[in-house]
Amino acid sequence: MSRLDRVTEAIRKEVSVIIHDEVKDPRLGFVTVTRVEMTQDLRLAKVFFSVLGNEEESKRTQAALDSALGFIRKLIAERINLRLAPEIIFKEDKSSEYSVRIQEVLDEIKELSPAQASAETGSEKKRRKEKKREPKKSHHKHKKK
Repeated sequence: MSRLDRVTEAIRKEVSVIIHDEVKDPRLGFVTVTRVEMTQDLRLAKVFFSVLGNEEESKRTQAALDSALGFIRKLIAERINLRLAPEIIFKEDKSSEYSVRIQEVLDEIKELSPAQASAETGSEKKRRKEKKREPKKSHHKHKKK
């Protein structure tokens, strides 16, 4: 594991602990730190978070995190032994919402499939079976001698 990976993981853990245990802001919703991306020089950390709730709760949480930014950065500097404390940017991670939406669409498709299959009439089923039995037509033209 490289130094960058170790620092990134340490920042992810510390930010998560700080948000849950030490930031006392009523605007904070149920926040999960999903990942951290750091620059190679360790000067900038993008902290991605997800919020359980609607868009309004997400905006309030973003505002709370932005206002606690200095406090969080100060605690990170104290807890992680780095020459310079990295600048921190909080960004909402929408990937969980995206995966939930994909799952909803797949569930809808799954619900529709059996209904469509049972809606098929007997004559449609018979036609489909007959079509499967038909011999394949050759696309090659035979030369006449």
